[in-house]
Amino acid sequence: MTVNNGVNVVAGLMIIIGLTGAQLTGEMDITHVSWLWLVAFVGINLFQSGFTGICTAKKVLAKLGLKDSNGSCCQ
Repeated sequence: MTVNNGVNVVAGLMIIIGLTGAQLTGEMDITHVSWLWLVAFVGINLFQSGFTGICTAKKVLAKLGLKDSNGSCCQ
């Protein structure tokens, strides 16, 4: 695992932990459709991209014409 992959894992894990903690303490209810599902989706994708190297955002942005760089967090 590279440092960039580790960053994705840590960032995704922090998002997932934050949402789970807010759900468990009653500060929010993720059983209702809301924008929090977008946050959960981003966290899960960050987490999985750290392990698999598959970054959906990178693929979408590349198709939109953005150039890749060696310093990006997505591999």
